[in-house]
Amino acid sequence: MCAKTIDTKDITYDSLLQGNKDWVKDTIDSDPAFFDKLSAGQSPPVLWIGCSDSRVPANQITNTKPGDIFVHRNIANVVVHTDMNLLSVLDYSINVLKVKHVIVCGHYGCGGVKAALGNKQVGIIDNWLRNIRDVYRTHESEMATIEDPDQRFDRLVELNAIEGAANVTNTSIVQSAWANGQELAVHAWVYSLKTGIIKDLEVTCTGIDGVAPAFKVG
Repeated sequence: MCAKTIDTKDITYDSLLQGNKDWVKDTIDSDPAFFDKLSAGQSPPVLWIGCSDSRVPANQITNTKPGDIFVHRNIANVVVHTDMNLLSVLDYSINVLKVKHVIVCGHYGCGGVKAALGNKQVGIIDNWLRNIRDVYRTHESEMATIEDPDQRFDRLVELNAIEGAANVTNTSIVQSAWANGQELAVHAWVYSLKTGIIKDLEVTCTGIDGVAPAFKVG
């Protein structure tokens, strides 16, 4: 039987450590060789670029196990070419782990996207959110046709994921992999906190032909 999950209000420093021990015990009871296999190495087929939001854990919402998904998370799942952290993760996942899928996954109700829609000054994060405002500006003609504020919010979440996926394909890392014949697909998804369902935005790119001419390298 699995250990009882701790209620959020009861989480403490000590309860986290105890929770780890309970998880280890339950895991070994279920699969005695689990940690031996896990420690032997990783070969995940997927890189997940998602939001740091605590309600969007990649493994749980895709019903996968530790070792199945390589993960990078930041505020509002932004993909920009000046983010050396993200580029390092992308390079390692493609050139070392040889992932076959890169997924940029946003989520409806994203606080970062909502903040980017407003004019309120938040702090240093304002500089990060300007990347999302650039997405809005790029699609301003479409956004202007959406009168309902909730629908406009949802659409910007989708466009941010779509633009993020496009920015992934625009990197020399991805294009070099394709040039070398590596099997690799880039996708844009959005997760719903209300339903738990992931929406495929159907903008998958599997090769250089899907990249805008201005961004093709080599």
